[in-house]
Parts: sequence; C-alpha cells; structure tokens
Amino acid sequence: MKKVVLSLALVAFLGLSLNSCRETKEKTEDAVENAADKAGEAMDDVKDAANDAADDVKDAANDAIDGAGDAINDVKDAANDAVESVKEGAEKMANDAKDAANDAVDNVKEAGKDATDKMKGN
Repeated sequence: MKKVVLSLALVAFLGLSLNSCRETKEKTEDAVENAADKAGEAMDDVKDAANDAADDVKDAANDAIDGAGDAINDVKDAANDAVESVKEGAEKMANDAKDAANDAVDNVKEAGKDATDKMKGN
C-alpha cells in the first residue's frame, strides 16, 4: 500500500510540475514578446529622436546661414555709408578749396586794384 501511495504522490507531483512548466513557458513567451515590443518601441523612439536632432541641426544651420547673410548685408551697408561719407567729405573739401582759391584770387585782384589806384593817385 505504501508503494501505491508513493506512486500516486509521484504521479501527482509530476502532473503538477508539468502544468507548472507549461505556465512558466507561457509566461516566458509573454515576457519575451513584451521585451521584443519594448525593444521595437525603443528603436522607434531612438529613430524619432535622431530625426528630430537632424532637423534641429538643419534648422540651426539655416539660421546661421541667414544670420551670416544679414551680417554681410549689414557690413555692405556700412561700407556703402562710409564711402558716401568720404565722398561727401571730399566734395566739401574740394568746394572749400575752390572757395578759398576764389577768395584768394579776389583778394589778389582787390590788392592789385588798390595798388593801381594808389599809383594813379600818386
């Protein structure tokens, strides 16, 4: 009788352990599927982050190019303003020199006229 009870206990134990192995196998398969899904989601997130980073770099480069273009235009405008200022200064200096020369000629004429008047009066 002892053998029968032990045999029944052994059969029950084996039956329970086989069921337990199936459940463990199913849980393991579920865990593997979940891990694979999470890995796929993580890869998608990494891909999206890389694309976002590439877009940010592209936008920053475009902003830098636009800024450089604006700076070049500002330098060009400043150079044009400087040239105009020098031009105006040179024209003013030329006009001032011309006026001074005319004044000198007028003074010489006046002095010559005065000298002639003095000689005639003497």
